[in-house]
Formats: sequence, C-alpha cells, structure tokens
Amino acid sequence: MPVVVVGVSHRTAPVEIRERLAFPEAAIPAALEQLRRRQLADEAVIVSTCNRVEVYAATEREPAVVVPALRQFLLETRAFADPLEDELYAQGEPQSLEHLFRVVSGLDSMVLGETEILGQVKKAYELARQCQATGRHLNKAFQRAFQVAKHIRTETQIQRGSVSVASVAVDLAERIFETLARCRVLVIGAGDTGEKAAKALRSRGARELLVTNRSGERAVALAAELEGRAVPFADWPAEFASIDIIVSSTAAPGYVIDRAQLESWLPTRQGQPLLLVDIAVPPRH
Repeated sequence: MPVVVVGVSHRTAPVEIRERLAFPEAAIPAALEQLRRRQLADEAVIVSTCNRVEVYAATEREPAVVVPALRQFLLETRAFADPLEDELYAQGEPQSLEHLFRVVSGLDSMVLGETEILGQVKKAYELARQCQATGRHLNKAFQRAFQVAKHIRTETQIQRGSVSVASVAVDLAERIFETLARCRVLVIGAGDTGEKAAKALRSRGARELLVTNRSGERAVALAAELEGRAVPFADWPAEFASIDIIVSSTAAPGYVIDRAQLESWLPTRQGQPLLLVDIAVPPRH
C-alpha cells in the first residue's frame, strides 16, 4: 500500500499561509476520522507544527487520484479558499518516505539538525495511533523513520551548535550585543518555544528577564522558575523603551508587534539598539 504526503512547509509557503492551514491539536482526531470516512486514506497521520502542515496517507488508490483529493481535503478542512500553486507539495513513494526520513532527522528544518521536529512528529504519530488511524504500513514507515533519525543523530555531528529556532535567536543576540549581562529581555508567550528561548537567554547571562503571556498564571510560573518578573499582557508595551531583546512566540493569528507600533515606539528608545525576534507558533486550541 503506497504512502503519499501532501502539505506545506517553511520552504514552500510563508508563515501567513502555514498558520491558516495549521491544525489545532484538538481538531486532528476529527480530521483523521474524516480522511477514513471519505475513503481518502486507509491510514493517516497529520503533522502540524509552526514550520509545516503535512498529511501522510497510506491508500490503495492511485496517487493520481488521491493526491488532488487530499489537497482539496486540506484546503476545505482548514476553510482555505485562496488559490495555491507551488505552496502545496505532494509526493508518492519512494519520495514520500525519503521526505519523512529527512523531516524527522532535522534535514528539512529551518535550522539544520534541530531536535524539536522529532518530538513533534512522534507526538503526531502517537495521536494518530491512539485514534486508530494508523496500521501496518504507516506504523512501519514512522517507526523506521524514528530509528533512522536516532542513528543519524548518534553517528553524525548534525546536532552540533544550534539545534532549535530559539537557540538560533539567542546566538543572534550574542552576536549583536557585546554581552547579554547588560541586556534586559522580554519574552512574549510562555509556551514551549518561549520557554526554551527564555531559559537559553537566562543561561547565557541575560541581566533581567520579563515574561508576558495571555494566560497570566503561565507567565508567573515561568518567571518564577527563571528568577524573572511576570508582566501582565496588557502592560508589556510600557516596558518597551528599556528592553534590549524581545522574543515573541505566540499562536496569535497576526503579529503581536506590527510595523506601525514599532514606528511609534522607537523614538522613545533614543537610538538604543533593539533585537526583535518573532517565532511563529501554530494555534493549539
């Protein structure tokens, strides 16, 4: 039974399109059930991260028939009515399996060798397995892909250096500022990516760490863990003038800080350097 993959990634589509096509985790079980009920796939796994949205399907149907149907399913399910051309890609075997192996090994990531994608794909596969959406073919494909990823990370130096978008942002900060010991940092968003960025900045000597999040409890918890200070989400703009580094990592549908805001706020800084990093995160709910 051949395996096909249909999706978009950071290589083919801008973040605005990826965000619109992303599946909230709570919506994936129903989508998997629709794939089987509509006979678009005998087995299926949906991978949805900030950098890619992909549907892996095992089916007896001819790829020439099932690929257009899967493309249409993805667009309809996410209520995406705008035309797409090269943004959406589709592959059948063996390219689909090669693609899966490259993804889980970090070879197709924005940051070569990053480790987060392996955990994300494992989570997507486990969710599909719990929904009884996988079978012999996808079980074998994904389990083999995980073994290959482990082998690559063990036998090569692909993980050397920066292995996540968050760590790359911290490396960039260290290149811009002579030292982080004099830097005041604001992290907007206290999810997994924001937490990683906050911990990395703190571990490399950031003088003061501020955390803000729409859920105040989460901001307070992360700030307490890192000996920082939580800022109510509505109040963080008041801190802008004295901040050196801002890392924004939220599931908001648009930019938390847009160009118009920056243009109105920058004069208050009186020429003080500012590093602003925006890391897109797909919605969870």
